[in-house]
Amino acid sequence: MGGRSPSPRRRYDDRDNGRYRDDERDLSRGLDDQRRRSRSRERRKRERSRSREGDRRDKKRKRDKSEERKARKAEKKRAKEEEEARQVAELSVYSATDNPFHDANLGQQFRWHKKNEKERKQGISLADAQRKDAIRRAEAKEELDRLNKRRAEREVDQRLREEEELRMARLQESAQMSEWLAKEGDFQLEQERRRAAIRIKEKRAKAIDFLALNLKYVNPPADEDQEEEDAGLEIDLDEPYNIFDNLTSAQVEELHDDIQRYLTLEQSKTNLDFWTNMMVICKDRLERIQLSQRMGVEAAAAVESDISALLSTKSYDQLVALQRQIQDKLTSGEPVDVDYWENLLKKLLVWKSKAKLKSVHEVVVRNRLEQLRRRQRDEAIQAQEELLAGVAKSASQRTEPAVQITEQQQEELTPEELIEYHRAMSPPPLEFGKLTSEERSLDILTAKEHLRALIAQRRAVSASRFVPKPVQQVVEPIYEEPSSNADLASEALYRAEAEKDLDEEEELFNMEENITNPTSYNWEDKYRPRKPRYFNRVHTGYEWNKYNQTHYDTDNPPPKVVQGYKFNIFYPDLIDKSKAPTYKIVKEDGNEDTVLLYFSAGPPYEDIAFRIVNREWEFSHKRGFRSSFDRGCLSLWFSFRRNFYRK
Repeated sequence: MGGRSPSPRRRYDDRDNGRYRDDERDLSRGLDDQRRRSRSRERRKRERSRSREGDRRDKKRKRDKSEERKARKAEKKRAKEEEEARQVAELSVYSATDNPFHDANLGQQFRWHKKNEKERKQGISLADAQRKDAIRRAEAKEELDRLNKRRAEREVDQRLREEEELRMARLQESAQMSEWLAKEGDFQLEQERRRAAIRIKEKRAKAIDFLALNLKYVNPPADEDQEEEDAGLEIDLDEPYNIFDNLTSAQVEELHDDIQRYLTLEQSKTNLDFWTNMMVICKDRLERIQLSQRMGVEAAAAVESDISALLSTKSYDQLVALQRQIQDKLTSGEPVDVDYWENLLKKLLVWKSKAKLKSVHEVVVRNRLEQLRRRQRDEAIQAQEELLAGVAKSASQRTEPAVQITEQQQEELTPEELIEYHRAMSPPPLEFGKLTSEERSLDILTAKEHLRALIAQRRAVSASRFVPKPVQQVVEPIYEEPSSNADLASEALYRAEAEKDLDEEEELFNMEENITNPTSYNWEDKYRPRKPRYFNRVHTGYEWNKYNQTHYDTDNPPPKVVQGYKFNIFYPDLIDKSKAPTYKIVKEDGNEDTVLLYFSAGPPYEDIAFRIVNREWEFSHKRGFRSSFDRGCLSLWFSFRRNFYRK
């Protein structure tokens, strides 16, 4: 046998292997194709996605434009509907949802179908019907225009009428205001006169008060009270311009301001002339004071004496004639001393004012004499009536003979003993060496010289009608509250507190402790120190501690102990009410049971003290603590702390 033939199994295996290799080759080739196709598919997908995104953006842009256009159209439509609704609302006050006719189509245009049908039956064409409707609408519009025009005219008339009423109201208010202003001036003038009368009555009058007193008697009022009428009659009035003789420069300036105030308030022609003349003399007086300060008293007096000697003896008419001559001389153009004549003309105006005031003074004296006569006549009538009434009463009540005392008996009852003078009655003479330096520098006068100087001073005082008070240094006045008002205020507060009912466990506690070392106050020279009033209470009760609960009961209670105090100190007239009174506790050496409670306040109250139990205070408001100062009452209420012991 030549060779061994392959087995069928092996042949089949080789065939299968070749087939498997072909399949693998085909499979790898198919996978590559699939990969290429997938890549191309992805590429095309990306390109399509890019193109789709571009289309989407374009469509979105177009869509945005279309949405804006739609929004604009919707806005225009809405505005048009609002305009139509507004026009419909103008013709009707009702709406489709709210109307008494229950008509849901009220906002729509009304069409009269039955009328149109009737017109068609009557043979009226649509054009004729529309023409008639147009004519009717035109007539209605004309009527509406006429009504609107009439309403506008009425509104204009109403506005003009209101403006006229406002103008009339303003005019009336301005007239009333001017009347009030005039009344205010009269009120101020009346107040000035009353103040002058009060100062004269209280013996503290100023120079302006005597001038105002002159005007009181120029035109005396008929309805004045008797007391006001008699005020000032006991004062001798001299010529008004003589009041400047005893005034200093400061007092003249003050009088100038007072005269200026009267000039602004006066309205009567006579009074205005009086104050104007006084102002002329006052200004001249001020100029003379300034001239004397500048040139010296002697030179100014020499110039003034020459002019006074020339003008003092002339009457008012002569002064007027002289004034006319001086004015003609100054305007004539002749060679004259202009300064001298102008100064003389100025002084002439002053003397003219004095002449006018002198005539006013004559009227004042005449009216004062008339009032004095009337006053004396009334007093005489009143005294006569009182005398007659007393005689009639004594005649009716006479029951016993009157006891007559002779002159001899009277001399016996009141003998006058004559005592001879001797040297011991006079004080011993002073030694010159014991006198101070100021007393040594004084001039030594005899009794006759001193009496002669005193008489001269009295004559000077009696010759002048107004003597100003000497200028004194301003001293701070001593303030002293009237005791009556203070006592009344304290009494009122005391009664208000005393009227409150006491509790069952309260008792009065008004035992004041004397202060051992009283302090001196720096305000004693200005205010009168006094003690404040007070109304105090002490709260007592039982302490049911373990010991008392064991040894006592309600039928046999333990002794009462002090549990608190209520202090009410009254300061109604405290000068500085912004500072509240204070209190302090002072402990004493050797006394552990009690302490002193001091109360201090400002002027015019002194410090006071009370002795209380030395225990710890309870400062809780829930436990009744109170420390306040209200309406002039210092309230200090406190209780003592209670200690509870626990096992």
